[in-house]
Amino acid sequence: MPLELKKIFLNENEELSVHTDLDMTDCDLGENRFPDVIGADIRVSNHAGLVEFDAAVSFTFSFRCDRCYERFDRDFAFRFHHILVTSLPEENSDDYIEAPDYLLDTDILLRDDILLELPSKLLCKDSCKGLCPKCGKNLNNGSCACSKGEPDPRLAALSQLLSE
Repeated sequence: MPLELKKIFLNENEELSVHTDLDMTDCDLGENRFPDVIGADIRVSNHAGLVEFDAAVSFTFSFRCDRCYERFDRDFAFRFHHILVTSLPEENSDDYIEAPDYLLDTDILLRDDILLELPSKLLCKDSCKGLCPKCGKNLNNGSCACSKGEPDPRLAALSQLLSE
């Protein structure tokens, strides 16, 4: 959603609050997905010439656990804060968000913020035991019948050295 912010930039103590829905259902994340639109509450304010962008988002994310590969849905809520400028003093400045011509595309900004904030390792729970490397059974549902004492065949030469 593009926001027209000229009034905010030119008037101190000016504020704008809006609610928007961000559709990320088409975002290609493999088997992970956003099943519903994301609600975002946005506030842009000018305090002493400093224009600040604040957003609160909440959504459900559907993913496969990186250890046991079961599908789970988890609710997330994030808050984002940025300082807005109409032009950047340097080409590569990560401290500010540029709003040229007093326009800001909130969809692009929030999409990037959300994707950067998602955990890089998605687990159903912190104590997930994963899958048995031999038979593939989900160890969260109980142990398997595979032999645990069998050493890795790649280390057979090392075990011979240690037994001498």
